[in-house]
Amino acid sequence: MKRLSSLFNVLFCISAVVVLSSADRPIATISFCGSPANDLFRLMKKEGIAFRQYSDPSDAIHHAARGSGVIVTADGYPLKKVQVSAGDLQKAARKGLRIYIEYPDSLPGIHIAPDVFVSTLERVVVSSDRFGKQLQKMSLLGINDCHLLQAPAEHPFLVLAKVAGFDKADYGIDDVKAYPLLFQRENLMIALTKLTNFRTGRYGPSESWKALWENLLTWVRGTEEIHFRSWGNDVEPAYAREESLPANAGRQAVARGVEWLYQARLFIDSSWKDQWLKIQGDGTYPFGPPVSQDLPNGDGSLGILEGHASRIYSDGTQQYRYWVRSDVQGEVAYAMALAGRLLDRKAYFRVSENLADFVFFNSNVRAGARGNKDSAVYGLIGWALTHPHIFYGDDNARTVLGIIGASACMNSSRWDKEILEDILANFRLSSKQGFLGGNLHQEDIERLGWKHFSQRDLVNPSGNFESWMWAAYLWLYDKTKYAPLLEKAKTAIRLTMEAYPAKWNWVIGMQLERARMILPLAWLVRVDDTEEHREWLDRVASDLLQRQDACGAIREELGDGDGMSGRTKSNSSYGEFEATLISKNGDKVSDQLYTNNFAFFGLQEAARATGNKKYADAVKKLSGYLIRIQVKSEKHKDVDGAWFRGFDYGRWDYWASNADAGWGVWATLAGWSQTWIVATQALVELDTSYWESTRSSRINHYMPQTVQLMLGDSTLSVQHEKNHP
Repeated sequence: MKRLSSLFNVLFCISAVVVLSSADRPIATISFCGSPANDLFRLMKKEGIAFRQYSDPSDAIHHAARGSGVIVTADGYPLKKVQVSAGDLQKAARKGLRIYIEYPDSLPGIHIAPDVFVSTLERVVVSSDRFGKQLQKMSLLGINDCHLLQAPAEHPFLVLAKVAGFDKADYGIDDVKAYPLLFQRENLMIALTKLTNFRTGRYGPSESWKALWENLLTWVRGTEEIHFRSWGNDVEPAYAREESLPANAGRQAVARGVEWLYQARLFIDSSWKDQWLKIQGDGTYPFGPPVSQDLPNGDGSLGILEGHASRIYSDGTQQYRYWVRSDVQGEVAYAMALAGRLLDRKAYFRVSENLADFVFFNSNVRAGARGNKDSAVYGLIGWALTHPHIFYGDDNARTVLGIIGASACMNSSRWDKEILEDILANFRLSSKQGFLGGNLHQEDIERLGWKHFSQRDLVNPSGNFESWMWAAYLWLYDKTKYAPLLEKAKTAIRLTMEAYPAKWNWVIGMQLERARMILPLAWLVRVDDTEEHREWLDRVASDLLQRQDACGAIREELGDGDGMSGRTKSNSSYGEFEATLISKNGDKVSDQLYTNNFAFFGLQEAARATGNKKYADAVKKLSGYLIRIQVKSEKHKDVDGAWFRGFDYGRWDYWASNADAGWGVWATLAGWSQTWIVATQALVELDTSYWESTRSSRINHYMPQTVQLMLGDSTLSVQHEKNHP
């Protein structure tokens, strides 16, 4: 018996040491009123923080030891508020309890308005010095779809406000409506929303919410400081910053990137076509709830949706963009076909074919006057199903470059004629110097005629709006040797490089412009390899790569002046226009919608065109970075495998300024982002380039008659007859 007693004492001591070690602090009990599904409940349990659970606030207060802490959570949020009686609160005060309570229905002496404010662009602003260096005053935190009770508070610790900034409120909060969010009244810490929804609601950035809850729990428990060993998110990067990548990581990224299109239910199916059309409307506000996981995917014959908007709901689901744009169809056709080739999945080819057919034959973007050979808009591809009469040269370029790439993967000439017509339609509308400008409208083109536009004097040094159409000219010149294509591309590129960088018309930032410009510069070296052309390429690429971090990310950067959609200039303009993700140069943010995606593709082409090791090394680093930050989520399958637009590589978290109207931090895009990242990684895996893989195009077969039809130039027809008697 003595031996058993001694053994019991030893085991008891060991278990006590283990408990103390796991918590790394003396045990102090908290009374927790809330569901085991609550995010804070799960975190405290994982961290080994001692607490007792209750389902009723009255029980929690009654059983709480004197001087201890009580947490009352809003399990019914946002529909149901928390109810605690005045008598229970008086009892808590007599017992000296510290109570955290959120989303209360009523509190003695505090007027809570009956109307609940629901946030859209508002973020949490730290409005006091309570939280120290980790959360300094004016720091920003994200709280998605915040349902906020409205009550007065003289000195709140946190407020909710629509403010501009990346990680702090750049212009303060004096000129905005600031709603109290967290404040203290004697022994009560009162949150007017559900702060314990941090994981479910995908609040960010993670390190800031971690610091906030360490502070609040330390106050509730009333002992030494609490520090969490981990945090955890339902949506996170595929790999940590320093984590070694498996040998097949690139191939897996391609596979996951394509499967995301299916998991997100982006391919429109006839069974939910009416739902799509209703939400898309006239394209003015094509936003709606997520496509149900119970609905089937289409096969591409009805097109594909854009992706997600940058709005997350309180349950962690994310808003969709129910818009069908032409460029996205062509781009996804390329990603599907190239992934099909890499992964040997022929089923992807059929979807790719359907998407290309949708653009050229089975939708309105090439119908009507755009399909009439006598029309000045013949051959052009309309911007979207809702706006077929508007034309962007860059969107046309990405549409046809995508379908050219898909054609090569499937060894098909099915769309060569239509591809050729689109390139020449843009070519004949470009100015004498080779520029198209921002966008063109069908009404103006039909009224003035295409020759009017071709005789314009217009110079628009913009990589974003212009450069990929020049790349299309260079690609087509290589296949047809039609000299005007090369001449116009060279003229436009020369004028653009002469304007670099001070006179470039930058849009979101200078890194976007550089990233887009690399492709035509690389292909210019392909068709006219001169020292000057290589110098142009290296100048832009080197400036781009000066901002490449050791982790592989290419950092965003604002240009000189204001730009078209640069830094948000005031609190009132936050969320009103297209905008950059950063507040100032030096913010550690990468953009996968506008910069890193296009830089990845352009640098791969540059590396293969020149053999320059600097470009190849940059591609390798960028590849590793993009593989690491690809979204991973077991809970939210509709974002698993995607790339969000913004990533804070300093925090290693999906965080940035969400000021952009429509395409903010958490936006996804099946075309722009997903396609060029997936396709370039597939090219890396196949050890090739777009240029090499499309070399065998037979598009020249249609060139003589098309040039004659669209440009009135019979030179090629005569030459063609000589070469083909």
